[in-house]
Order: sequence, then structure tokens, then C-alpha cells
Amino acid sequence: MTAQAPTRPLGPDAGLDQVFELAQQLRVDSVRASTSAGSGHPTSSLSAADLMAVLMTRHLRYDWDEPGNPANDHLVFSKGHASPLLYAMFRAAGVVGEDELLTTYRRFGARLEGHPTPVLPWVDVATGSLGQGIAYAVGIALAGRDLEASPCRVWVLCGDSEMAEGSVWEAFDKAGRHRLANFIAIVDVNRLGQCGPTELGWDTEAYARRVEAFGCRAITVDGHDLEAVDRALTVAADGQGPTAVLARTVKGRGVSEVADQEGWHGKPLPADLADRAVAGLGGVRHLSVRGPRPPDGAPVPRPAAGPVELPRYELGEAVATRSAFGKALAAVGARPEVVVLDAEVGNSTHTQDFEKAYPERYVQTYIAEQQMIAAAVGMAARGHRPYAATFAAFLTRAHDFIRMAAVSRTTMALCGSHCGVEIGADGPSQMGLEDLAMMRAVHGSTVLYPGDATSATALTAAMADLPGISYLRTTRGAYPVLYAPDEVFPVGGSKTPRRGDQDTVTLVGAGVTLHECLAAADLLAADGIHARVVDLYSVKPVDAGTLARAARETGALVVAEDHHPEGGIGEAVQSALMARRLAPALAHLAVTGLPGSGTTAELLDDAGISRTHIAEAARALIQK
Repeated sequence: MTAQAPTRPLGPDAGLDQVFELAQQLRVDSVRASTSAGSGHPTSSLSAADLMAVLMTRHLRYDWDEPGNPANDHLVFSKGHASPLLYAMFRAAGVVGEDELLTTYRRFGARLEGHPTPVLPWVDVATGSLGQGIAYAVGIALAGRDLEASPCRVWVLCGDSEMAEGSVWEAFDKAGRHRLANFIAIVDVNRLGQCGPTELGWDTEAYARRVEAFGCRAITVDGHDLEAVDRALTVAADGQGPTAVLARTVKGRGVSEVADQEGWHGKPLPADLADRAVAGLGGVRHLSVRGPRPPDGAPVPRPAAGPVELPRYELGEAVATRSAFGKALAAVGARPEVVVLDAEVGNSTHTQDFEKAYPERYVQTYIAEQQMIAAAVGMAARGHRPYAATFAAFLTRAHDFIRMAAVSRTTMALCGSHCGVEIGADGPSQMGLEDLAMMRAVHGSTVLYPGDATSATALTAAMADLPGISYLRTTRGAYPVLYAPDEVFPVGGSKTPRRGDQDTVTLVGAGVTLHECLAAADLLAADGIHARVVDLYSVKPVDAGTLARAARETGALVVAEDHHPEGGIGEAVQSALMARRLAPALAHLAVTGLPGSGTTAELLDDAGISRTHIAEAARALIQK
């Protein structure tokens, strides 16, 4: 039997009997879409259908025809595998057609991907790596409340399996710390994960105690009691504090053959079972929904941008690139869309310079690097230009968030300081020796490694206009300024601070090894050997033209980097030359051993990347 469509879309005044019919429609469409695709997660969608039917009909303030309305509420599906449910909601909202849902879901080239991405204008962030959506929601809520004074609320649907992720509790901690009353998490506690029961099963009281320990309000509810769910969401949205609605549900609800049964996670219902399920759920429906509209009123206008007056440095002046980054960041703050996030190391990364100038656009996440990146992604989703900084070594902890940010098509700038053995006595736990490989591997990323204050300043400013994820690697120690203040540093370029017609070898460095290469060139010159020096400040994209020219003209290259050999500058250089079918004599010097504590000079020499080792490698190549 097929229910009849109402004469008008369901709205906030719809009766709970109509909301129930909508929930059944969401279930039916989740089953139909996943069975048609031959893959998907229908049982995870069935459990949350009642929650989402109540939300979108009575509480989600959203203009479906204008997804860019800054007053719109946000809905983040942290349990992104429940995409059949989300897309069924989009069908009910009238923005996705039935044919698209049933014939394109999970198909090649279609926008209804297996997990939601911002290819769809109603999706803010990509989800699917569990434990991340809730962290993004905190960033969106912070941006809406603190940066824009927007009335928007942020709803996030979580699964109970992902509540085992530490990043979830980083998010609740920050929601409680910032008293984010516009943040509401709805946790679908359906008891079953991928391989069996979840850690806490249906113990919603245990979840509640954990949530409350982080300063958030917890509401437990039967997730299939529509009236109780409606009351819970009403309380959650009262603006009194960050809230988690902990809803006990049944995985596979509405389909008796799979309800609360293990072994059905991530499996579509076979066609015959799907037919029985649809019939048991009351058949196909064509209900439409237009819930409450966002509040009226013009958004608070963003202040006009002021002039960006970048700091200038004198040639030969000793300045750390991390210090130049901080001063440049404060200057770029004249652009009101720029926001900065710190993980309690701002006095080392020098983001504190921005904090002093623009405290209202500075977000302290404390030692929670995953939440720092997630908050940056959330703020970018609201149209801001985030910069986030910590030690390069600690960004590795947030690599999955950076990877997913690229899936979200996020534009943000990252800075990793304290790179390589150059940092000295702190030892290997603090040395970023993997970051270039990590960031080069991120889809669409830009990777920059300035060697002096002038280039660090220019590249910091350039990142405010770069699309995608950009990364700046900065050095702890102070080194001489090599370039005049008006020198330009295009992304994808390089500099050649030393060149001659008689060059027989090229020394390629970046950051600290640029200075070691210049010193090595002096040592070689004393032996009558002419060496060219290339400053490869743009690691990705790399200046293949300059490298190819150096290979042809000098015939030999020594690449030195303060990084592990895998995935860093050496491999970038070799890939660029290989693409042009060039095979010069080449020596690659990198940190191959496990370093310890010591002075910078001791550690550079022990790693084999100091000036003497660079000069020795050059001599060996020339002799061959």
C-alpha cells in the first residue's frame, strides 16, 4: 500500500503521524537506493530515520533553495556511511530526484557518492572517516557564533561506534570549553558496529556521563519515540549550552529480518528481501518536506580589508623563518576573512603575533591537533581563510583530518615549525622529519619551505590566496636574510642565489640546507670547483624547468634535505627530472638514521647533510 502525498509539503506544524510516514519513506528510500547500487549501509540508515524525520520537519532551519544562506542551520553526517539516509532526506526536500537517487547512487561520475562530499551544495564537509564530523561541527559552530554573530545552529549525527574515537572527545571538550550553545550532537546508539556490538552497547547513561564530564548537556531518549525525540530536540536547541542527544535505536529498524541482527553492517538488502522490506514499511511514498525557515535579517557585514603591510628585513640580518611567519601572519590579518588556530605552541610557532593583533579571530585549541585541523575545516566551510600551526612533528597526528580536508575541497593554510634535526637538543620526538612526504601526498596540496625571512614572509602572504591545502615549513634557528625585501617568490618557482657559466655541479637545498649548500659552495670554490646553488622553496609544485636546466648545464646534482629520504625534496627532484627523461649524476643526502640530542651543527653533520658532507658528495660526483 502506498501512502498518498499531502497537498503541501510537511512543515513544522505537521502532525507526528505525518512525521512517522516521512520516517518510513526515508527508510524505504534508503533500502531502495542501496539495493539498486548493490552496496551501501541501509541498516545504519534505518536506525536514524526517526531522528532525522523529526529534525528536518520541525527543527532544522534551512532554506533548501538557498544553501548558501548564512543563517541556515548546518547538518553534518559524522556517520557518513549512512549516506542513503541523507540522500533520502534530500529527495524529501525536493533537491534530489527519485531517479537520481535510485540510478546514480554510488555510480561512477555521479554526485551521490558512497559517503557525502561538498560536491553537493547541501553538504558542508566530507565525512566517512569516523570521529571527524563532530569535530567539524565544533568549528562551524565557533565560526557562526564568534566570527559572524550568526543565528545558525549546527546539528551533527554521530554513530555510537565512532564514540570510541579520541577526536570525538576532543570535540566535546572544546564544545564545553567554549560553551557552544549552537552545537547539538545527535548520537544514534544502535548497539551494533561493523564487527559486532559496540563498546558500550545501549548504555546511554554511560555516554551521558562522559558527555557531561566535558561540560556538555546530555539528554537520553528512545530514538524511535517521535514525541520524545521532538521534545529532546526542542530542549537541545534552547540555546542554554552544547548538547548531546543520546538516542537508543535499533539497527535495521523497521525490517524485522535484519533488525538488531549482526552481520548486516555495510550490506545492501538482496532484491527479494528489499521488496519485502519496502512492503513491510508501507510501500513507496512521495512526501515532501519544507521545515522551518532560517531567521530573517541581514548577516553581520564583514569589516573592510585594510592594507597588508608585510615586514621587511635587511640582507644579512639573522631571522628565524618561524618568526617571519608570525609577523607576516599578523600583517595578513588586515584581511578580515583570515583566522588563526593554535595548539598551545603559539609562542614557538609565533602565531601569538596574530593573537596580539586580532584576538577575536584567534582560536586556541590547546594540545588537540586533530580538533585544530577540524575546526579550521569547519571555519573554511563558513567562508573564512584559516591558518593553523603547530610543530611539524605533531601535524602527523592530524594527518587523517588533513587528508579528509582535501576530500572536502577545503582551502586552508598550515604551518609546521621545528623541522628536522636542525632543532637541536630537544631530540627526535620533536623533529619533523616526515612532514614533507605527508603533505606532498595530500591531494591538490601546495608545499613550501622558505630559506630566509624574506621568502617566508612572501609565501605566508601568498597562502591567503592559494586554493586547496597549503603547507609552510619553518625553521627554528635564525639564519641570514638572503633576499631583498622586494624579491618575489611565485609558487612553483625557485631561486638560484649562486650561478656561473663554469658550474660543474648543482647543489639543491631548502630551508636550513639552503644555507649549508651556500657554505658548501664556498668550500668547493676554494678547491676551484664552481657550484650552482638552487633554493627549492617550492617543493610542490616543484620548479622542474630550473632543475632540468641545471641538470643539462652542470651534469651533476647534490640534493640535501633535513628530512627522511622517503617522500621529501630528493624524490620531488628525481620525479621532476625523470618526467623530462633526464638522468644526471645525482647524490641525495637526507636523514637516514635515528637522531638524538645535540647542537644544530653536530646533528646536521651526524645526519650527513652539513656543508662538509654536501661538498664531499659534490666532489665525488665530479670525479665520476
